[in-house]
Amino acid sequence: MSKRDLYDVLGINRDASEDEIKKAYRKLAMKYHPDRNPDSKEAEDKFKEGKEAYEILSDAQKRSAYDQFGHAGVDPQSGMGGGGGAGGFGGFGDFGDIFSDIFGGGRGGNGGGRSNVYRGADLRYNMDITLEEAARGCEKKIRIPSHEDCDTCHGSGAKPGTQPKTCSTCGGHGQVRMSQGFFSIQQTCPTCHGSGKEITDKCPKCHGAGQIKTHKTLNVKIPAGVDEGDRIRLSGEGEPGQNGGPSGDLYVVTHIKPHAVFQRDGSDLHCEMPISFAKAALGGEIEIPTLDGMAKVKIAAETQSGRVYRLRGKGIKAVRGSDVGDLMCHVVIETPVKLTERQKELLREFDAISQGDVAMHSPRTKSFMDKLKDFFG
Repeated sequence: MSKRDLYDVLGINRDASEDEIKKAYRKLAMKYHPDRNPDSKEAEDKFKEGKEAYEILSDAQKRSAYDQFGHAGVDPQSGMGGGGGAGGFGGFGDFGDIFSDIFGGGRGGNGGGRSNVYRGADLRYNMDITLEEAARGCEKKIRIPSHEDCDTCHGSGAKPGTQPKTCSTCGGHGQVRMSQGFFSIQQTCPTCHGSGKEITDKCPKCHGAGQIKTHKTLNVKIPAGVDEGDRIRLSGEGEPGQNGGPSGDLYVVTHIKPHAVFQRDGSDLHCEMPISFAKAALGGEIEIPTLDGMAKVKIAAETQSGRVYRLRGKGIKAVRGSDVGDLMCHVVIETPVKLTERQKELLREFDAISQGDVAMHSPRTKSFMDKLKDFFG
């Protein structure tokens, strides 16, 4: 069966650059890689075909021979010399290079192993604070789990008087090359976990880990104005890194406890303000609580239930910026309970007088009754 044109195999033009060739092969190899297509003969054939095309077109001499003479120019049996003899496609040199780019692998098997230094994981701490603490800012102490170098082996993991040895599995490179059929890739050494060192006599206290679990206490400064779900980052206070890598970060997430009086909405505060029927009708002055103490609010005469009075600047200062929110007081007219006979008598008399002119004394009732008439025709 005749072979396909190598440029068609990679899906590129004949004037494609080296980068375009490499990019096209990377895309093809990822699509038809045997690990992604187990038991697929078609994918395996396309993978081999793409590998052959890449190894020819990525080599300037082979590509020139192919452009001039086609497949015959790179066939070692043709006598034209373009195929490079027995080393034409059998080796893994360029193959390993391209897949190290694809999968991020190093070439540690040949003495140039990549550094297996890993950053520690980030940690999260949920902190409950009061509304007052969120508004004014505060400082809290927290106790979190931690790790520290073992004081017996001083972090080496080896029994005192002994030293870690070069890993017998990877030879100190931290990586091993694994082969599966015609595919070869490097991975972290399962024995030393990338450190390149093997501990034969482990420390009796830390059991070779080099670190022991402990706890530490941290001071956390909560800035004024933090809200529900805000995160405070403590750099380097997360889990320690591996093989000398940096520690992760600790994120303190704030949760605001429910408040008995106020509800928060961003920088604004809301509260209900119960007033008597008489105060709502006649008006007057009342005192209400704020985060800074008591404040006086003047209630207008004939105030209706649900009216909102705004106290500017009595809310919470934003954590970023200088704006301060407001306090919104929602009027709730309270119906009196446990009335005396005299109170009931006065209310009956008041109601009888009011019924004489509903439109004047109860405009909302009048409006509602008019809507009912319109509804029922």
